Amino acid sequence: MTTRPVPESRDQYSHFAELQTRWSDNDIYGHVNNAVYYEFFDKLVNDFLITRNLINIHDGGHSPIGLVVETGCHYFAPIVYPETVQGGLCVDHIGNSSVEYGIGLFQSGGRTAAAQGRFVHVYVNAQTRKPEALSEEFREALSALSRD
Repeated sequence: MTTRPVPESRDQYSHFAELQTRWSDNDIYGHVNNAVYYEFFDKLVNDFLITRNLINIHDGGHSPIGLVVETGCHYFAPIVYPETVQGGLCVDHIGNSSVEYGIGLFQSGGRTAAAQGRFVHVYVNAQTRKPEALSEEFREALSALSRD
């Protein structure tokens, strides 16, 4: 029997960004659809990487790219439109060519996560799709987010 995780607090995360819900995010049940949470995860991770110049999405495929190889989410409280969500980001593991990110989504003013999950990237050569070792610059930036 698997033990259900408990919602983490904000202090488990070192980087935060606002994520705005959209009218189209709500489903027939009156809350943000589960698939949108994964869009929030993707946006949070990639915005962090892009704003720190750790990946370059406009270089014609010459830099390594991150492929999502695993993801998961636990839901604790509904998020609804209209709401600005605070996305918390941390790093749980840095491998040779992979990174496991921890993500918490917090309702406005919420102290514990409404949802939390993981997002694993493997960085590969854009042309060959073979894993590439993370650069030292990349490792240093990610280490600053480490929960270890």
